[in-house]
Amino acid sequence: MSATLSSEKTAAALRRSARVSLELLLVLLMAAVVLWLLGRTWPVVWPLIVGLLLTTLTWPPARFLRRRGWRPAPAAALVTVLFLLVGTGIVALIAIPVASQSGQLADGVIEGIGRLREWAAGPPLNISDAQITGAFDAAVDRIENSVGSVVTTAVTGVSTVFSGLVTAVLALFLMFFFLKDGPRFLPWLARQLPGRLSTDVPVVAERCWNTLGSFVRSQAFVGLLDAVFIGIGLWILDVPLVLPLAVLTFVSAFVPIVGAVFAGLVAVLIALVSNGLTDALIVLAIIIVVQQLEGNVFQPMIQSRGLGLHAAVVLLAVTLGGSLAGIVGSLLAVPVAALIAVIWNYLREQLSDPGEASEQRDQEPGPDPDPEQGPGGSHVDTPVPA
Repeated sequence: MSATLSSEKTAAALRRSARVSLELLLVLLMAAVVLWLLGRTWPVVWPLIVGLLLTTLTWPPARFLRRRGWRPAPAAALVTVLFLLVGTGIVALIAIPVASQSGQLADGVIEGIGRLREWAAGPPLNISDAQITGAFDAAVDRIENSVGSVVTTAVTGVSTVFSGLVTAVLALFLMFFFLKDGPRFLPWLARQLPGRLSTDVPVVAERCWNTLGSFVRSQAFVGLLDAVFIGIGLWILDVPLVLPLAVLTFVSAFVPIVGAVFAGLVAVLIALVSNGLTDALIVLAIIIVVQQLEGNVFQPMIQSRGLGLHAAVVLLAVTLGGSLAGIVGSLLAVPVAALIAVIWNYLREQLSDPGEASEQRDQEPGPDPDPEQGPGGSHVDTPVPA
């Protein structure tokens, strides 16, 4: 005979479920409000994020200069100028060899198109010149009939490029001010907040900064692996412009999905017009293998170790970020997930008993210890911006 349900226990369970559901709805509503505010202020938030990411790369040399007696402003200015020179040098390293061999590449493209046309004219396609010419004329007519949409697309592209330039300039200025005034932010923040918040918020901000630095360093290491392996493959096949292609691969690693596709297409195209179809297919296979290893093995392993996230969490975060916000979502998914984990772990520490909290800190994975941390775990001159 089955036991009857207790009315009191059932009512208590329903009341508790209703309360938890209401609290969850309030949390989701608050999250939606925060996302809406981020969307409204995105033209300001995006340069701020880029500036923070750049600061994580440029803070070590700025810290080195400050510890050698440099004043904050000259140290920040020198590091900013050096960063601009390095960025300009990278662009020149890519552009100058390409420009010097542009004639050879153009002849190779024309020859490649001719070979492709000859191949299409033979079996099994048997496409005649008249059919190719007709298809070309149809494409021209379609372009002429859609001039308006083409102009609109061009204007949108120009607007996007202009917005990107404005973002880059703002990010550079913010990086300079972060390098100059960042270390004074946490003490200032502690003085502005009341009670326990004056301790909790600066500690969480410092941990978030260290985690963000781990993300950028791991992403740079992954890009270096891509550049080295793909560069070695191009060098073995004697593909021209090996060094510019390797640099392009490294830089594009900081732009998920699109960056890898763009760098791979450029490498395959250059191999096609210079070495032929066979080497181009080999280059394509090398790029696919390296990118698959990077995306499914190297990147999750390195980022999970540096950020305290499981490799599966990294993969799921990138997938979710890309589906929600495209390229930008993919770029920010992993650091956002890591920052959420930092905040969650800190809350667990504060809500747990002292003995359990210390045991959790010993058992939980996290970023590697920073040798620059001062006594008591407080970071020396942590450049969290104002």
